[in-house]
Amino acid sequence: MAGRFAPRPTRTTVRGGHVGVPAGAAAGIPRQAAGPARVRRWVPEGPLDLGLVLGPLRRGPGDPTFRTTPDGSVWRATLTPLGPGTLRVRAYGGEVLGEAWGPGAQWLLERLPRLLGAADDPDAFEPRHRVVALARHRRPGLRLTRTGLVLESLIPSVLEQKVTTDEAYRAWRLLVRRFGEPAPGPAGVFERPMWVMPAARTWALIPSWEWHRAGVDDKRASTILRAVRVAARLEQAVGMPAVEARARLEVVPGIGPWTSAEVVQRSHGAADAVTVGDLHLPGIVGWALARNRDADDAEMLRLLEPYAGQRHRAARLILLSGQVPGRRAPKMPRVDIGLL
Repeated sequence: MAGRFAPRPTRTTVRGGHVGVPAGAAAGIPRQAAGPARVRRWVPEGPLDLGLVLGPLRRGPGDPTFRTTPDGSVWRATLTPLGPGTLRVRAYGGEVLGEAWGPGAQWLLERLPRLLGAADDPDAFEPRHRVVALARHRRPGLRLTRTGLVLESLIPSVLEQKVTTDEAYRAWRLLVRRFGEPAPGPAGVFERPMWVMPAARTWALIPSWEWHRAGVDDKRASTILRAVRVAARLEQAVGMPAVEARARLEVVPGIGPWTSAEVVQRSHGAADAVTVGDLHLPGIVGWALARNRDADDAEMLRLLEPYAGQRHRAARLILLSGQVPGRRAPKMPRVDIGLL
């Protein structure tokens, strides 16, 4: 869809992984950013929407590790097993151009197709409800990303436990900018420079008062500290099936089914890892599929049962549909413990 008939992003669709990516130039290969970069071109099979595929990796509009630019590019700054790296991705004319900088550049380019959903199989999904079928029809470029990295999804997911998204996004921004490092390549010299998240050892050395200033309570901070102490073991989970990876993550106290699902959805591209224990998702799924705004986790799982093996994809399409019950209670109040 295009023009005035294009679906407008809402808070619900943004949560489903919708990120607006400018169309950029109408044709031609975009001018490469200054500085040495490794380059890879890749031709995806079928339609590909960069905003939908990479959208779940953005943690709020001010995420220092993720950015879209007016030329239609998506930028990612991340910590790879080989070191920090910056990735710029641009789609044009049925082709994807990837440019990367830093010690992790080659690692990022080797995994570019998987990051953009090459290992995903959207044809295995069969809509069973009109709202899901319509959402899929409107979003043909949806693919499930697979980053191959655990910690970069685990830490922000822990920060999102039991708080509003605004609080979690603020904490992520403050901690990454204070303890991370500038992104390699041109992204590190933007007007608002991008940053690479801290390494596991750096997370472990963050003083207690810095967690407090970022608005992170002791419970979430302690969970992150326990996780980074076994970071190597957790990163090994990318080579496991999603179910086994979740079991390994949940061995760490403070990491439960909600957090492990949020992680493997990104690290593994897990199509069936539906998020349970969420405050809003059961009501959204219940409303979209059965007009039941009071649905709990059990009811949500019952409604998603026809999508066994693809329940996460079904839930994402429901979120992207924008079908959400009207608000009937005030938003959860924000409590900034850094001001206490």
